Amino acid sequence: MKRLKVGVIGLGEVAQIIHLPILEELADRFEIAALCDISPGLLYSMGEKYRVADHLYTDAKALTEQADLDVVFVLNSDEYHAECVISAVRNKKHVLIEKPMCLTEREADEIIQARDEAGVQVMVGYMRRFAPAFVQAVEEVKKLDKINYARIRDIIGQNRLIIDQSSVVQRFNDIPEAAIQDKADRAKRLVQEAIGEAPPELVSAYRLLCGLSSHDLSAMREIIGVPNRVVAATQWNGGRFINAIFEYDGFNATFETGVDQQRRFDAHIEVFSASKQLKVQYNTPYIRHLPTTLAVSETIGEAYQESVVRPTFEDAYTHEIKYLYDVVTQGLKPKTTPEDFKEDLKIFKMIIEAMRKNESAAVL
Repeated sequence: MKRLKVGVIGLGEVAQIIHLPILEELADRFEIAALCDISPGLLYSMGEKYRVADHLYTDAKALTEQADLDVVFVLNSDEYHAECVISAVRNKKHVLIEKPMCLTEREADEIIQARDEAGVQVMVGYMRRFAPAFVQAVEEVKKLDKINYARIRDIIGQNRLIIDQSSVVQRFNDIPEAAIQDKADRAKRLVQEAIGEAPPELVSAYRLLCGLSSHDLSAMREIIGVPNRVVAATQWNGGRFINAIFEYDGFNATFETGVDQQRRFDAHIEVFSASKQLKVQYNTPYIRHLPTTLAVSETIGEAYQESVVRPTFEDAYTHEIKYLYDVVTQGLKPKTTPEDFKEDLKIFKMIIEAMRKNESAAVL
């Protein structure tokens, strides 16, 4: 089995808890061959832990130029995603890019153009769509005669509430002030490009949509399709809680999301037909191998039946990274392409525009 050499850009929580351990576990498929982080202390600590001594970078572009790499994982802050992906593909590297792929449609188009010119693959890290329970649910929904309603929910406590009790994550206070300011400036500029001038609460809502909500809306698209329009949307608590109603042919779907201080993770998609319900229930990805389940409720004749399917304890991230291996080694096109991600950017903008209308109506 060919081993792919991987360079990892961004060594924060998700890399430490998920990507690096999985790459090490899948050592028959992958070799961690280069690391990059803006924090020198974190970089050298992870280099020692994963036995990467000679290829440590504080400059992402330099990592993408390392000649022997096959794949680059882009896991750093989303303001820098597009330039890291473009540099990697121009250097003939395949890319796994964590969500959100980018913040603007312009960046997405630039990534697509660079990928096509280089002849490599870019795969967006929507791991929930690789969970076996979700994959099974997609097939079950196809068998439904008619959908009456769907609900998409993601109400979670802050990630750190879970991480602090379950993992040891290294953090260093050695990031240059200039870099911190550059990140803030980029965020402001890119969000303004994406949605125009907007009050702080809409900016916050857009960042929530691009972050946590991108998982939900991407999975929604795969399981029930792209909505025709956003009937209504609203935000509160400074943009940290969101409701939206989506119109489909013959039914509506509701979306609700928010982040609070509860130590719990409630994320699910539920689809209702006349006599059957399908519910995909997710748990926090930061405690690996907590199962994603598919609950089926159905009325057949006189009987009402409930069942819960747990296809595996293997986590969705592991399935995703195994899938990436096949994409690279077998020349497959991933299902989570940059073009696929662009559909989410369009939905984010539709939601923001519906929020603007709602707030304008409230003023009147």
